[in-house]
Amino acid sequence: MDGSIPGVVAENYLNDDVPTIGEALAGARDIVAETISDHAEVRGLTRQKALQSGLIHSEKNADVDDPRSVYETYYEFTIQVNRIRPHQILALDRGEGEKILRVRVEIPERDWQIAILAYFRADTRSAFNSFFMQAMRDAAERLLLPAIERDVRRYLTETAQAHAIGVFAANLKALLLQPPLVEQVVLGIDPGFRTGCKIAVVDENGKLLETGTIYPHEPQKRMDEALVELRRLVLKHGITLIAIGNGTASRESEAMVARLIRNQPDVRYLIVNEAGASVYSASSLARVEFPGLDVSLRGAVSIARRVQDPLAELVKIDPKSIGVGMYQHDVNQAELGRMLESVVEEVVNRVGVDINTASSALLTHVSGIGPKLAERIVEYRNENGIFHNRQELRKVSGLGPKSFEQCAGFLRIRNGENPLDGGAIHPESYPAASKLMSIAGFTLADSMEERQKKLTELQAGSHLDDLAAKVGCGVPTLQDIMEQLVRPGRDPREDCPPPILRSDVLKMDDLVDGMQLKGTVRNVVDFGVFVDIGVKQDGLLHRTQIPGGIHLQAGDIIQVEILKIEVERGRISLGWIE
Repeated sequence: MDGSIPGVVAENYLNDDVPTIGEALAGARDIVAETISDHAEVRGLTRQKALQSGLIHSEKNADVDDPRSVYETYYEFTIQVNRIRPHQILALDRGEGEKILRVRVEIPERDWQIAILAYFRADTRSAFNSFFMQAMRDAAERLLLPAIERDVRRYLTETAQAHAIGVFAANLKALLLQPPLVEQVVLGIDPGFRTGCKIAVVDENGKLLETGTIYPHEPQKRMDEALVELRRLVLKHGITLIAIGNGTASRESEAMVARLIRNQPDVRYLIVNEAGASVYSASSLARVEFPGLDVSLRGAVSIARRVQDPLAELVKIDPKSIGVGMYQHDVNQAELGRMLESVVEEVVNRVGVDINTASSALLTHVSGIGPKLAERIVEYRNENGIFHNRQELRKVSGLGPKSFEQCAGFLRIRNGENPLDGGAIHPESYPAASKLMSIAGFTLADSMEERQKKLTELQAGSHLDDLAAKVGCGVPTLQDIMEQLVRPGRDPREDCPPPILRSDVLKMDDLVDGMQLKGTVRNVVDFGVFVDIGVKQDGLLHRTQIPGGIHLQAGDIIQVEILKIEVERGRISLGWIE
């Protein structure tokens, strides 16, 4: 018999299901614990405290090996929740998923006690106070803290994934906006050892001229024969640029090309990110484009075309295979797919598409045009020849008034019957453009300088609102028309720096601390940017080296300094140069 006050009270609740005082008190504690744990404000305040001052711990699972020590950084790792970075969260999630790491969130006792006592407080003079304190601790340890830990982990993961998707999207956008290298006859090389280097020559418009395979490296080592074949191709086709894929045997192939062009100043080379080339090679689109070409040679064609027009070639590949971003395979794939598709469509519509040269893959991303309609446009072009004006689009089967309204402004017709078809002015705004030119006193036959002069004079003497009313459009449309009349069909990629072309190879052994180099940003991640400085291994410009206010993106050309070289680990640390 329990003579305490709680015991005496508990006697009133005994029955066949609860035969003892001990069971009655235990049941009561469970009810109190569940009440505390289920309290929305208690949960909310505990979660807030956990996000502010909770700690994340990780340790190596002793039962599982990590042969490459990929997660060595996280074997004994502790960090405050509000200081952990997205890439660390995703690394912990991956390590935990592979059973290599054990991860937990620790919420300081004072924090969960403050949260509970803010809403539940027993009288310290009451006989039930110790009973309540037991129930409170049980509520925290058995119910509340595990739930909050799951909630915090889920929140951190969702936040990190959203961030990673944003990083991927930003990198993809910058990559798609890389400037095309026009008027170049390109030799694409898909490097390899045992299977040889696949080569493909394309003309200035991307038309495939010739393909082949050479075996300059191990195990065949037919270097002299390979150089003879490459010289023949350079002379025969007037090659001006050689694009080398950055995969296996890339640097060995670079040395071969440097040797080839040593006495040919008109030929340059660059290393191209070949990520996704093999995916394209085996795709149905590649089979349609090159039905008689061996799948192994299609990758060399893709590499060559990527430097001529990165956007037109990269839209043929699943964005997740392009090789930019961070932990893209660990994030929500549906959300990633939607975001990347949105980026591709935005870039395609911003740049515009030459309807007489665009592939169906590129046309698919134009507003108002889906896969089926894109195929019909290409079929119509193949059967009837090039489009001479935008209105001719209406003859394509399935392209109705609504689709025409959506897509016409994004499609370009170079040197067509109507000069306005070569720019971004929508056909419905042609009357307004004509009226504006009449008021300003120039025609499309006048030079760019003359048009700019006339429009500047017109704007100086007129308010934009009044001018828009005269020509019959809104002010934003008027501003767009003015820009297009001065720079018709302007490609926004022209504002980006061109890639660095090289004529000689640079090895890691050539680098010394303090050396200053020009490099190309290849990938932007949370902890910095990876920069191609012309050697096999990209250098890392850590975020602490990047001045505040500087926002780098893939494709940027920057000046860097070699801070540290770790040859055995293949690491190069870079510093920023103004």
